[in-house]
Amino acid sequence: MKNLDIARYRRQIMLGEIGQQKQQSLFDATVSVVGAGGLGSPALLYLAGAGVGHIHIIDDDLVDLSNLHRQVIHTTAGVGTPKAESARDAMLALNPDIKVTVSVTRLTWENALSELSGSDVILDGSDNFDTRHLASWAAAKLGIPHVWASILGFDAQLSVFHAGHGPIYEDLFPTPPPPGSVPSCSQAGVLGPVVGVLGSAMAMEALKIITGVGTPLIGKLGYYSSLDGTWEYIPVVGSPEVLERVLGSSGVSPASSEELDVPRVSSLVDGVELIDVREPSEFSAYSIPGAHNVPLSAIREGTVPDAVSAGKEVIVYCAAGVRSAQAIAILESAGYTNMSSLDGGIEGWLDSLR
Repeated sequence: MKNLDIARYRRQIMLGEIGQQKQQSLFDATVSVVGAGGLGSPALLYLAGAGVGHIHIIDDDLVDLSNLHRQVIHTTAGVGTPKAESARDAMLALNPDIKVTVSVTRLTWENALSELSGSDVILDGSDNFDTRHLASWAAAKLGIPHVWASILGFDAQLSVFHAGHGPIYEDLFPTPPPPGSVPSCSQAGVLGPVVGVLGSAMAMEALKIITGVGTPLIGKLGYYSSLDGTWEYIPVVGSPEVLERVLGSSGVSPASSEELDVPRVSSLVDGVELIDVREPSEFSAYSIPGAHNVPLSAIREGTVPDAVSAGKEVIVYCAAGVRSAQAIAILESAGYTNMSSLDGGIEGWLDSLR
């Protein structure tokens, strides 16, 4: 190890459990990180700072102004640039001795195995169930430990999966839930420190796996409540049948990614009624002026918006366009017409104002 390396990492090396040998194992490791967003931001910075020799980032998204309160690896100057490239620049500024490769692409069933092959650890910082199941499938196929976390409001979950050594993600979540049934960060909201805690914990799990120091969170689900400041740990048991089913999969995209065939519009139209099908808490936070709130949950129970029952032309919107399409499909099945879903939802509308 060069003197420069010792100077940079001496606070880690002086830990008896790490030393120069374990530090060298970090230099020799490859970690793939799916997502350079909220969870990926702190994880990537700490992996780079710790001296993981090769970090591969997979993310097809662009930096957005609304990301910056929690995705601290990015800056205002980076708005509009690919997150993977923005993250790489920040990591190399922190530690120019490491290698950072990027794929500005979405992880798919066609490219997952090639993108993740050769990794010592996979960190899944994605924000949707389809990608999480895909990352789990690839990790199981390749036999690579899989660090996962997710955030919902003020609470979060964390675990480590490893096919053949413990449970896999599908032991917790066998199949993706129906679209729109679980809110995303854009729908439920999130505070930056919550993803900071979990992203840092994900990086720690990766370092433990690479160095062999400590006990990875395999067979346990860590549940973090930020409002209480507490962690709880729940046992997770793996099923050979679940693993066999996942390993036997040929990589077919889950049904939850299917798009409903409903009329759509790309922008608002003057004189057309607006129906917001988000929940009241979301509507009260911000809404499109003039919109009426009729939540999807109420429409599922039989409520019909007044403008729809009157046969008026209506644009239906939600956060991003998933729940609005579901609402229209339900109302169309009841015989109502003249409805269109706003592509991109209110988030897309807010972006268009800048």
